[in-house]
Amino acid sequence: MKVPAKQLSILALLAALAAGGWFAFGQQKSAPDVSVTRLNGQTLETSTLRGKVVFVNFWATTCTTCVHEMPKVVATYEKFAPQGFETLAVAMDYDNPAWVRDYVQRAGLPFTVALDSKGDAARAFGGVRLTPTSFLIDKQGRIVQQYLGEPDWNALHAHIDKLLAEKA
Repeated sequence: MKVPAKQLSILALLAALAAGGWFAFGQQKSAPDVSVTRLNGQTLETSTLRGKVVFVNFWATTCTTCVHEMPKVVATYEKFAPQGFETLAVAMDYDNPAWVRDYVQRAGLPFTVALDSKGDAARAFGGVRLTPTSFLIDKQGRIVQQYLGEPDWNALHAHIDKLLAEKA
């Protein structure tokens, strides 16, 4: 029995919506445990961030939206860091490490910046290719929100407040 293309398209759409709904309202996905290289050459295991609320931001110096949003990422970090909030900015594998170091120095980024020179972290977080892409991770290490593009900063801050108030 041959199923018409229109019906297949509708079934595919329904399956995608169901999967999206499960992710949005179902069990939250654990953040991957990956190693990234800090600008000083030291390795950071993301598993060491458990117990903190973490904002992981995949970005590039060649991404105008990334550069535009970075002062707001800094302000968010400075507002919440005293309460146990961390930010990890992961420069994409196609970004020039010298450009990353120069930008970090010029912008005075106060949080951890890492190079994803082999693209392992981007792959582990679901194949990130577009920037900025960010993830909000709770104290238990679960991804609670993914942002493609610049987030709604007020909504993000409210979400961070809520997560920081939860027990680890």
